[in-house]
Amino acid sequence: MTAGGAAAAGNGGRRGALLIAAAALLWSTGGLAIKLVPLSAFGVVFWRSLVAGIVLLFAFRPSRERWRHAAPSTVIVYALMILTFVSATKMTTAANAIFLQYTGPLYVLALAPFLLKERFKKIDAVAVGVAIVGMSLFFLGRLDPGALAGNLVAVVSGLFFGLTILLLRRDASGDAIPSVIAGNLAAAAIALPFAWGDLALDTRGVALVLFLGVFQLGVSYVLFVKGLKTVPAAEASLIGMLEPTFNPLWAFLGIGERPSGWALLGGAIVLVAVAGRTIAGSRMRRA
Repeated sequence: MTAGGAAAAGNGGRRGALLIAAAALLWSTGGLAIKLVPLSAFGVVFWRSLVAGIVLLFAFRPSRERWRHAAPSTVIVYALMILTFVSATKMTTAANAIFLQYTGPLYVLALAPFLLKERFKKIDAVAVGVAIVGMSLFFLGRLDPGALAGNLVAVVSGLFFGLTILLLRRDASGDAIPSVIAGNLAAAAIALPFAWGDLALDTRGVALVLFLGVFQLGVSYVLFVKGLKTVPAAEASLIGMLEPTFNPLWAFLGIGERPSGWALLGGAIVLVAVAGRTIAGSRMRRA
């Protein structure tokens, strides 16, 4: 590669990293914005996913041929991930919801040997074990019934997050866009019967759901897809951890929500497990 080509590649990588960082920061605003919308979790899911689906549909405009890549199982699991994450955010703290959802990559390691026939390594067992220790800390201390139920829903959300990653990887085409668009529209359709009669929004609520649908889910995904063109998957995963890092911060600054000390420690352990396995995997692939 010439010096000019290397410089161009370096600039492209830096631009890609900035795009992914911007996407992660937009994702991180979800906890605060979801809590501020004066609707039930199903109402938030309906408006947020409907708007996001429309934005992504116009942004990518997939052809009829590309729609064939949208696997029904992927669409449904993605929709359930959205439903459980929003529900958990409404029920427990934003920190608990996002930290427990970020156990998803560890489910990928645990289930990949069965669903994708990928070999399970010793380092995978270590990462999963460490993450389980971190998860257990979320249930220490005093928890009111709502927070306990919210934590359990967040654990389920993490499972659906991991399954979504697995199913998107399973799809041979590698074209995730149709499944993501259809998944958002499916989430809105599933939520509608439960939210019916409780969808009215004031001006502030309209602004919040538009922000969630257009920017927090829609524009962020466009930025993420563009960034992945020049950034390796492992690096993208690490940059994406800006989301669980900043999500609790916005909730604290916006509504004064304070996660417990046990939750912060547990979240740190989960992120260390995910980041450590990502870095180790990247080094093993290079070797």
